[in-house]
Amino acid sequence: MCLLSLQVAILKVLASYPDGRATIAAMNSDLAILSGAGVAWSQRLKRLAERAPSLDIFSEGFVVRDDAGWQLTTAGRAALHRIEHPLPLKPKLEVVARAVPAAAPRAKPTLQVIGRNDRRRRRHASAERSA
Repeated sequence: MCLLSLQVAILKVLASYPDGRATIAAMNSDLAILSGAGVAWSQRLKRLAERAPSLDIFSEGFVVRDDAGWQLTTAGRAALHRIEHPLPLKPKLEVVARAVPAAAPRAKPTLQVIGRNDRRRRRHASAERSA
């Protein structure tokens, strides 16, 4: 069992105790039983350890040691939960290229100056058309 898998196993063993505390003798016994539990258990621990590659249960304060044994801290329970239940990855968004229809070219507006004479011509031209 590699070091990371062992640390995950320690978290799991301590979490199995109601108060998260176990003596060294109880820890050794439980870890020995788990190490002989078969390939499926070892593979599960390895997968869990891969989710936390920089795990260090003692320096991160997940497990504290004293004369009575080892104690799983609240932070340790939270870390184990995060390892066992990672957040789902957000699906990658696909970028789809679409052809955007080209807008019809717009005619440039022209400025038309209408003077006094031009108005008369227009009136006269429109009167001829209606006649």
